[in-house]
Amino acid sequence: MSGMPEYKDLTKQVSGKMRDLRQSQPDLMTAFSQLAAAGTKEGALDKKTRELVALGIAIACRCDDCIGFHVQALVKLGTTRAELEEVLGTAVYMGGGPSMMYATHALKAYEEFTA
Repeated sequence: MSGMPEYKDLTKQVSGKMRDLRQSQPDLMTAFSQLAAAGTKEGALDKKTRELVALGIAIACRCDDCIGFHVQALVKLGTTRAELEEVLGTAVYMGGGPSMMYATHALKAYEEFTA
């Protein structure tokens, strides 16, 4: 499908740029890392549920970089295609047509990371 990034490459490139920022903006990146840890920490919701929520938001916000990282995390957490597709449906419900387009991006990312 044209127009969609290759998610393995995208997450690798963004990770590299984030490492660059860690060098030049250590306070910012430390704070962001702490925010990410707090936002995905086990509590009343498990890590997978929290990542599924984050993916739904990434789709609704139309952030391919976020989609890549959250799908990658979900694959590592053992998310099934059926679980992913249910979240895609909820994201489309909340975000309409544009979210439908980015839901297909998330499906492509899932296929890449599970290949």
